[in-house]
Amino acid sequence: MLLMMGGRGWGGPRSGGMGPGPWFPGRPRVSRGDVRAAILHLLTEGPMHGYQIMSELSERTDGMWRPSPGSIYPTLNQLEDEDLVRAEEKDGKKVYSLTDAGRLEVEGDDEAAPWDRFSSPFSKGVMALRDAGFRLGAAVMQVGRAGSDDQVARTRDILEEARRKIYEILAEAGDET
Repeated sequence: MLLMMGGRGWGGPRSGGMGPGPWFPGRPRVSRGDVRAAILHLLTEGPMHGYQIMSELSERTDGMWRPSPGSIYPTLNQLEDEDLVRAEEKDGKKVYSLTDAGRLEVEGDDEAAPWDRFSSPFSKGVMALRDAGFRLGAAVMQVGRAGSDDQVARTRDILEEARRKIYEILAEAGDET
């Protein structure tokens, strides 16, 4: 097996070996306060329905934060109960907008929009690298399960060549510093 489950490597022992860990962090933990603040900040830009809010948050964090309906809709209902947002039916969808009280709450908030924490250039690059590694791993596992002896051998050769090239890239970076 290429990656040892539960061992040191992609994620380490506590993550089951294949998930988030010290080398490839997972998605950040998001609190209810973050969801609440994010919705209020987004609605300063204009009315949106729940799916738009989820899509915007995912897009603004390059997929690092993918809120679920189970976090967005209850928060919208609570904000509506607090008279910070109002909902209107438009084209068969519930569209939410800020009330005056909601605008005041956002204006009084000194914190940056919550999605700013999840979208650093470093995190984008690391997450893209992790995702590419996972896709490669899935392809390798498919060859291991269903490939012929020749396909397994050719895949192993490709992986060895890729490993050498990656170390060459690291050596180049060391020369530049």
